Amino acid sequence: MSRKSIQTALLAIGAAAVVVACTTSPLGRKQLTLFPSAEMSQMGVAAFASMKKQTPTSSDRGVNNYVNCVAYAITNTLPERQDWEVQVFEEDSANAFALPGGKIGVHTGLLKVAKNQDQLATVVAHEVAHVLANHSNERVSQSYLANAGLQLAQVAAGDPTPAKQQLFGLLGIGTQVGILLPFGRTQESEADLYGLDLMARAGFDPRASVALWRNMAQESGGNQPPEFLSTHPSHDTRINDLNGRIPQVMPEYEAAKRAGRRPQCG
Repeated sequence: MSRKSIQTALLAIGAAAVVVACTTSPLGRKQLTLFPSAEMSQMGVAAFASMKKQTPTSSDRGVNNYVNCVAYAITNTLPERQDWEVQVFEEDSANAFALPGGKIGVHTGLLKVAKNQDQLATVVAHEVAHVLANHSNERVSQSYLANAGLQLAQVAAGDPTPAKQQLFGLLGIGTQVGILLPFGRTQESEADLYGLDLMARAGFDPRASVALWRNMAQESGGNQPPEFLSTHPSHDTRINDLNGRIPQVMPEYEAAKRAGRRPQCG
């Protein structure tokens, strides 16, 4: 077979994969997700294990209980049950992340900005929303198409390499491994809005999201925003978008309270 024929065949296979792998996000946006959930989970588990080796974890029982209380209140209401692992990392940045495979990481620096359980729930729900909306799968799929033949699952399980760092960045923990690959603005906005749904369903007040992002804006001091905000529209745009959706999710919050979902995490 000639080189041209091989290229044509590869293009046809790629096009077929794109057609088959078109999915829809929780908010109705069309997505390209080439990888099965099991393989994405494998990547997420490997990335989380690597993170725990690289970054000290908190031994403060009170802090761990608090963060776990907030995180599990959210994950326990998800339609697809799985065992989530939550870890607090001794890291000064106001950040958190969630990975396919049921992994959540929260930096101690975030607790200085998220002043109460509802504000912390805003961030945790935002990160879980990234996972549920398959944002990591989107980015890994785009990278796969751009680097045909790259065996990403094997990269995740192998020794530290630039390719492994890139993969972990695509999954959502870029700065922890030295490469900043933040989610795009569309994905960030989607996680903001879907995150409100998740926190309201768990019994956290979605109105606290506005206060949280105002705290984040104040934390940035008007200079370069924290990593968590780096690819999002301005603070005002973000807050306006949240304010626009809060009335839609308040009935969910009220229903959660009536059903007895009233987290008391401290």
